[in-house]
Amino acid sequence: MSKKINPVSWFELPVNDLDRAKAFYEKIFEIEMTISEIGPLKMAWFPSLEGAPGAAGTLIKANSYVPSKEGTMIYFSVDDIDLVLKKVESEGGKILNPKMSIGEYGFVGHFQDCEGNRVALHSNT
Repeated sequence: MSKKINPVSWFELPVNDLDRAKAFYEKIFEIEMTISEIGPLKMAWFPSLEGAPGAAGTLIKANSYVPSKEGTMIYFSVDDIDLVLKKVESEGGKILNPKMSIGEYGFVGHFQDCEGNRVALHSNT
């Protein structure tokens, strides 16, 4: 692993219903996602900025991808955790842990998305 970069460069969140999951994330994050197909993979791409810090990624639907609330957890950087969490339940998700302090590292909140994945939010305030 290169010591000059952060270790994560890409993520994929498994989904069963790509259109439902795309609508969920577009609503809670107030973004637009682009759908594409690469062979047997159907993906909805999170917006990303070339050269900006952080990892890019997609929602992904394929036979070998299974949504789960166990295992790896992705943290999305947001300005206002409470604002995002307010949208989660109305869009078919579930709040697992409300906003809580992690001391000098800011705040986190956890939710289960509409597909059953456990996902986290992080903010500095």
